[in-house]
Formats: sequence, structure tokens, C-alpha cells
Amino acid sequence: MAPAASAAAVAAQRLIGVSRLAHAPRRPSPASSHPPKKFKSLTEIMAKARFAVIEREDYSDAVCDQCGSGEQQDELLLCDKCDKGFHMKCLRPIVVRIPIGSWLCPNCSGERRVRSFSQKKIIDFFQIQKGADAKNKCSYSQDVKKRRRRSASLVLQKKRRRLLPYIPTEDAAQRMKQMRSLASGLTALNMEFSNDLTYSPTMAPRAANQAKFENGGMQVLSKEDNETLEYCRAMCRRGECPPLLVVFDSCEGYTVEADGPIKDMTLLAEYVGDVDYLKNRENDDCDSLMTLLLSTDPPKSLVICPDKRGNIARFINGINNHTPEGRKKQNCKCVRYSVNGECRVFLVATRDISKGERLYYDYNGYEHEYPTHHFV
Repeated sequence: MAPAASAAAVAAQRLIGVSRLAHAPRRPSPASSHPPKKFKSLTEIMAKARFAVIEREDYSDAVCDQCGSGEQQDELLLCDKCDKGFHMKCLRPIVVRIPIGSWLCPNCSGERRVRSFSQKKIIDFFQIQKGADAKNKCSYSQDVKKRRRRSASLVLQKKRRRLLPYIPTEDAAQRMKQMRSLASGLTALNMEFSNDLTYSPTMAPRAANQAKFENGGMQVLSKEDNETLEYCRAMCRRGECPPLLVVFDSCEGYTVEADGPIKDMTLLAEYVGDVDYLKNRENDDCDSLMTLLLSTDPPKSLVICPDKRGNIARFINGINNHTPEGRKKQNCKCVRYSVNGECRVFLVATRDISKGERLYYDYNGYEHEYPTHHFV
């Protein structure tokens, strides 16, 4: 009897075990533990979806969707998505050159997204070197005092205007805001930050950028002004940027305004980007080409193209200085110098600039070299 009882007990325990296993809550499998996938909205999908426009045989009846006029058809742009027409001067911001390739109107291009940047991303974006060039800051201030003592002892010396270094904002949080605005603007244009001229194998080599090729010669940057330039570059490497903000305006597009008072003759920035031959960019749709070298041999003339790489100079607005309104707005200028035998372009304040004032410089170059008749 005892063996039978023990066998029944074992069978009962087995049944209880099976019952517990059957009613116990199931643990989630590793495959089902992943968070649910986030799907894109229909608006985001349609914004990137391919589109096709049925070409009409006759566009003579095309009119501007903004002003309703069909005149000046040579300046009428047709959207490749909705097929609506827009005058170049009716768009905001104004389109200066006829775009190369496909073009979308403001409604079809979608809203401009502003990317947020943390402090770490800002440091990585601008490659800020913490604690770097601290000695340069002290040596520069000592050199300034020596120059003042030397100039005070001279009599009847011809006064020459020196370049002044910009004064960065003392508040570190505000400086971070200034750099964040620049990073957002560069990212919106799919650009990389660069504070130097870039020489690509497919463009002009660095050997082509020699000041001795300049037609009529080029002014040489003095030793004192070169020290100012190096001091400003050292401040940029430390993250002490010029007191400038990149803002977006519905009429002028991206523009730059002073985030603090700026003195006359202050060195604001160097105009940088890819260096290329002017002959290769004659039909370029970039709206910010800058003359770097006007050679005695025209095919060897060089321009700066800030369409892929650049700094805050890319967003400072050019004005048409052939009009009284344009001359009144101008508060800085572009100056070309020979620095160690190479051509460089700098933006310098031409008068005292107050906080909140937008920056404008002469973009006409030589007479009507650039199409600035629509500039604000």
C-alpha cells in the first residue's frame, strides 16, 4: 500500500506542477521586448516622395502666383512640383540668379526645420579647443601696449587706421546662443563649418592663389594687422566668436545682426569657402561668390564659393551700393589683402555698429560684375 500511496502523491505533484506552469504568466520573449517602431507621418513621406510635372506645350499664359502679372517672363520661375510661376523679385527671399536644375516654390519646398544643438554638439561642430592659445591672449595685449608706447614717442607720423580685434560677448551662455544660430544656418544650407580657404583637387590648386598674379598688385597686410588676424583666429579656436547672430528674415533670407556694440575698423570675419577659377563658375547659381584674385590673365582669376563650406561671412548680406538706400545701409566692407603671399578677403566694420543692427557690405565688386539690381 505504501508504494501505491507514494506513487499517487508523485502523480499529484506532477499535476500541480503542470497546473502552475499552465496558469503562470508568460514572460515576454526577447524579440517582443523592443520598443514599438516610430513611423513617419504622411506629411514627411509626401515631402520626400518623387514628383512629376506634365510638361505643357505652351507656357505663354503663365503668370506670377504672387503679383498676378505675366510680364517679364525671362524672370518667371516655374515650380517643378506644382507648376506655378513666380517672379524672381517677388519671392522672399529674392532669387538673384536663375537656379540650375530643379526648383521648388516656397510652398512645395516645405517649412524650414531648425536643428537644435547641445553644448557638446556645438563644441564638436566648431572643433573648439578648450584652454588653447591662452598664451596668445596675454602676448597680444602686451604687444598692443608696446605699440602704443612706440607710437606716442613719434612726432608727425602719418596716421594709419589699424584693424581692431572683435570683442567677444562675456556671457558664455550668450556666446553659445550665437554659435548655435550659426550652426543652425549652416546646417539648413547643408554646409560644413570652415574658417579657412579650401582647395579641392577638382578646383583651383593652392599654387594658383598668389598675390603676385593680381592685376595692378595687391595691398599687403601689415605686421600689426596680421597679429590682429591671428589673435581673432585664436579666439575662434577657443569658442570666443564675434558678437553676431544669424537670423532668418522672410524677405532677406538668412542674415546677420550685431549682438553687441561693434567699433569702427573691427575685423569681423574672413570670407572663406572653396577656391575655384572664375571661368568654372560663370554660370553658377550660388548667390555668394566672392572675388579672390583678379589676374592679369583672366582665365586664372579666382573666386571663393561658400556653397559647401564657410563661416558667418556666408550670411552677411550684400547690398547694391549704386543706390542711396544701399549706401546708407552699408556698415562694413570687403577688403582683399596679401597675407604671406596669398590673397585673402576680410570683412571689416566701416563705422560703429550698434546692437541689433543688421550687417550689410558692398557686393558690387567691379561695377556690375554681379547681378545686384534686385538686392535690398
